[in-house]
Amino acid sequence: MSIPVLTIDGPSGAGKGTVSRAVAKKLGWHYLDSGSIYRSLAIASLRQNINLDNPQEITDVAARMRLEFDCLDELIVKLDGEDITAQLGSEQTGSVASKIAAIPEVRAILLQKQRDFKQLPGLVADGRDMGTVVFPDAKYKVFLTASAAERAVRRYKQLIEKGIDVNLQKITEEIEARDRRDMEREAAPLAMAADAIYIDSSDMSLEVVIQEVLNLIR
Repeated sequence: MSIPVLTIDGPSGAGKGTVSRAVAKKLGWHYLDSGSIYRSLAIASLRQNINLDNPQEITDVAARMRLEFDCLDELIVKLDGEDITAQLGSEQTGSVASKIAAIPEVRAILLQKQRDFKQLPGLVADGRDMGTVVFPDAKYKVFLTASAAERAVRRYKQLIEKGIDVNLQKITEEIEARDRRDMEREAAPLAMAADAIYIDSSDMSLEVVIQEVLNLIR
């Protein structure tokens, strides 16, 4: 029996995570947040004090680590049964994740880890290269985007609500720079799969986007 997979790719800040979790919850499918996989490996590597310049040691940790994603109202990430969600966003975690993500052997073993999430009754996979690299044969593919200006406004509002003083122009420039990096990188660049449905959420509410994705499957 074939296992259905829905991939939702797109640039940072397009709402992929929120939409993917909501769709997975409504369908009762498993959920994969690919970005958290590298950060989880970074946490596991730091905990075990391994040599970050030794690809073999890092791939050994990657092979052993056990990850679970719970998509409740917010994403919960568990590493070997322990909730590590709060540590995923730290500066150190991001820095190490960026370093180890550049190692081909690590990318290869984590590619298989991501594919292992494909289980019945189905999987919603959220990332940058889910429909192009990780699940090229996925039955359902979405490329979710929004203008850089709209994504900047959303991010600005999030940070202001948290009491963080930020500059909208600076956020817009950072988002545009990140888009360029993601599209120009050599390993699994951000690209829309030829058979993906394109959704621009700039002028759409979250509920409408979720419904559009559900309509694609139903």
